[in-house]
Amino acid sequence: MTEIPQGWPPEDSSDTHTRVAPVFPLRDVFLFPGQLLPLHIFEPRYRQMVEDSLDGPGRIVMVSPNEELPPLPQGPVLPEVAGIGEIVKHERLPDGRFRIWLVGIGRVRANEVPSDRLYRKVEFEPIEEQRPTKAESAELNDPLHRAILERVGTEVEIPESVTTGQLADILGQVLQLPATLMMQIYAETRIATRARMVLDAHGKFPIKKRS
Repeated sequence: MTEIPQGWPPEDSSDTHTRVAPVFPLRDVFLFPGQLLPLHIFEPRYRQMVEDSLDGPGRIVMVSPNEELPPLPQGPVLPEVAGIGEIVKHERLPDGRFRIWLVGIGRVRANEVPSDRLYRKVEFEPIEEQRPTKAESAELNDPLHRAILERVGTEVEIPESVTTGQLADILGQVLQLPATLMMQIYAETRIATRARMVLDAHGKFPIKKRS
C-alpha cells in the first residue's frame, strides 16, 4: 500500500477553513487509506478544483454519490462518510486538462457547505475507527489473506505487517461490489465488523474469470 503523507489527521484548530476541502463526486469510486488513485480531470469545474488544490493543501474529498435519492439543486446527494486524499503527483496537459495521482489518507465524516467556486465543498472531520482486538485480528487475518489471493492471484505477496483494517480494505477494493453495498462496508467504522462484511461479500459474489 502507498505510504500516507505526513500531517494526518490535522491538528485541532479554531480556523474551520483547515477542515474544508473540495469534494469530487465520482460514481462507484471509493478512496481507501493508502490507495493510489489516478484521475483524468477534464470538466472545467474540476480543473478549477485541481488548480485551487495545487495552490493550497492539495487535499480532495472523494465520494461515490448516492444516486438512489433525489438529487439536490447542486448535484447528487453526498454520503456522510467519504475518503480524503492528497495530490502526490500531477501533470498539466496542453489543453488545460490534468492527470493527477491521489493517495488516500483517511476516512472522514463530510457535510456539504456553501461553495463560492464551480465545484462543491465539504467540511470534514477525521473518523476514529474502532480497532480489532488481538483475538479478532487472529480470527480474521488469515481468511482475509486467503480471500485476497483468491481474487488477485497467488503470485501477490502481502507483508505480514499489513493490519486487519488494511487487509479488509484491500479485499474491498478488489471485490467490485454494487455501490450501495460498498457504501455500507466503506462507512463501517468498526474494523472487525468491516472485515466480516467483506468476507461475507467475498463468499456471496462469484469471482469473475480472467479473460
